[in-house]
Amino acid sequence: QVHLVESGGGLVQAGGSLRLSCAASGRTFSSYAMGWFRQAPGKEREIVAAITWSGSSTYYRDSVKGRFTISRDNAKNTVYLQMSSLRPEDTAVYYCAGRDSYRNPLPKRAEEYDYWGQGTQVTVSS
Repeated sequence: QVHLVESGGGLVQAGGSLRLSCAASGRTFSSYAMGWFRQAPGKEREIVAAITWSGSSTYYRDSVKGRFTISRDNAKNTVYLQMSSLRPEDTAVYYCAGRDSYRNPLPKRAEEYDYWGQGTQVTVSS
C-alpha cells in the first residue's frame, strides 16, 4: 500500500513557474512507476508526465514538452513536477499516481495506476 500526498500548487501568472511535490509513504516507492495527471473542470483526467522507478525514462504529453520536468528522489520517497512557462490552459487539479512497475514500467493511462493522491490546485492567470 502506498499513500500519496501532493503539495506545491497555487496561483501563478502566465509565464511563471511552480514545483509540485508528491510524498509517498511505504517502503516500496522505489519500485513504483509514478505519474502526474491533471483534470480541468468539465474535462477528462489526462496524463501530464510519467517516470520509471529508476528515473531513467520519462514521458510527457506534447503540450508540456520543454516546459515541464518530472523527476524523483527515491531516498526521499518523493516525485516532483517542475512546471515553467505556465499557461492559462495548464490550470487544473494536479494528481500524482503510482503503481508497481513490474510488467508496466512507464504507464501512461489513468486506469493503469493503482494509487492516487488527493490533488493540488494549479491556477494560471492571464
